[in-house]
Amino acid sequence: MNNFVVKKRLSKLTMYNKKQKDQHSTPDHRTELSELGEFALIDRLTKRVKIKNPGTLKGIGDDAAVIELKDKVLLLSTDLLIEGVHFDLTYMPLKHLGYKAAVVNFSDIAAMNGIPKQITVSIAVSNRFSVEALEELYGGILLACEKYKVDLVGGDTSSSVKGLMISITVTGEAVKNEIIYRNGAKEGDLLCVTGDLGAAYIGLLILEREKQAYKADPDMQPELIDYEYVLQRQLKPEARTDVYNLLKGIGVQPTSMIDISDGLASEILHICKESGVGCKLYEEKIPIDTQVRNLAMEFRIVPAVCALSGGEDYELLFTINQRDVEKIRLVQGISIIGHIVPKSEGQKLITPDGLSIDLTAQGWDAMRKRVS
Repeated sequence: MNNFVVKKRLSKLTMYNKKQKDQHSTPDHRTELSELGEFALIDRLTKRVKIKNPGTLKGIGDDAAVIELKDKVLLLSTDLLIEGVHFDLTYMPLKHLGYKAAVVNFSDIAAMNGIPKQITVSIAVSNRFSVEALEELYGGILLACEKYKVDLVGGDTSSSVKGLMISITVTGEAVKNEIIYRNGAKEGDLLCVTGDLGAAYIGLLILEREKQAYKADPDMQPELIDYEYVLQRQLKPEARTDVYNLLKGIGVQPTSMIDISDGLASEILHICKESGVGCKLYEEKIPIDTQVRNLAMEFRIVPAVCALSGGEDYELLFTINQRDVEKIRLVQGISIIGHIVPKSEGQKLITPDGLSIDLTAQGWDAMRKRVS
């Protein structure tokens, strides 16, 4: 695992103090944003950008990027992240934030059975941040682009009265008859999920716990040892762009698909609503890592709740025709967790003791009223 991942040698959580001191700048060298101006800042942040796809005819430097398409379909998605709503810089390093902001957009393309190709990045930033701080942010974005072979082709910058806002738009390609929508699930289809669920939420709980401990005692040492997996799932998630080739290699095309950003329950309900169907989800079939189970119990949470309502796992939830069941069973890392039923039977969670209860979405909702 590279040194970009949270490691045991972390001695203290990153903290922004009330005087808005920028910890990403060295005491003897800090470049103020006003020293460069908008266009010089864009040049500096994007000077390392390299074009990797032949379809990118024009990237940064004009009024719009130019992307060539032939026999494929262009996919387009956008995401907005706001400090204090979607991320907390108390414990989210800017490089990790940049990486995550890009990856969550790549995940949207993967959920359509496509391949991400280009992104534009727009930010609104207050004078709390230095040029070096923004270089850290863009360093994470560029690292994600390098790993997933995505081109950064443009964007915009603006000032903000308070905090940081990031808006990323992603384009992707897909073969027209291979695109997977949310509305294709049919009665009898099997519900499948990649990877394991709930780890990102547990990672968030640990970071929040350490934040509260820091507030009580600024000299404390954070207890992050042995939590590397769940912290990585929260701070540096990965998009399952590999699933496209994996499923194609075994001759399976999902009937519906969605990425798990807001919790398993919420995503299943999205598929059911768009497809006009019901479902039966079996709690004991939900893949949950052993460490997540143990930590959930420490937090006095039912482990399945972390998977159902936690969110930010960025695994893929999809349905397949029953005829493909044997093919799926041979693939490591994919779990069959339920099946699709007529809409009249509702959306149900089946507990280990056989109880059937209504499946409800209690995951992330950016517009939900918060108590301050």
